[in-house]
Amino acid sequence: MEAKLFCFLEIIGVGYKASTNPQGSILYPKLGFSHEIRLQVTSAVRVFCFKPNIICRTGIDHQKVTQFAASIKSCKPPEVYKGKGIQYRNEILHKKQGKKK
Repeated sequence: MEAKLFCFLEIIGVGYKASTNPQGSILYPKLGFSHEIRLQVTSAVRVFCFKPNIICRTGIDHQKVTQFAASIKSCKPPEVYKGKGIQYRNEILHKKQGKKK
């Protein structure tokens, strides 16, 4: 399979990381939940973890790659105050201001 589209997700947070099996067909994100999360990757998409906090998705079909990226991001979307969670590599987050004294 020749990959034409590369998309990167970044995991931000202490102790948050992800790993894949050697074939790249199952993604195991560790996001601070008490249970293990297993995301089955579709056949048109391949997933790699270069670092524990960077997920790379590759594939030919743009719609399937971005759909799988959205399903990964829905596991832990970025929090509005500290920015912890999963976000796209080039995404700009506007954080809310904290409580004032």
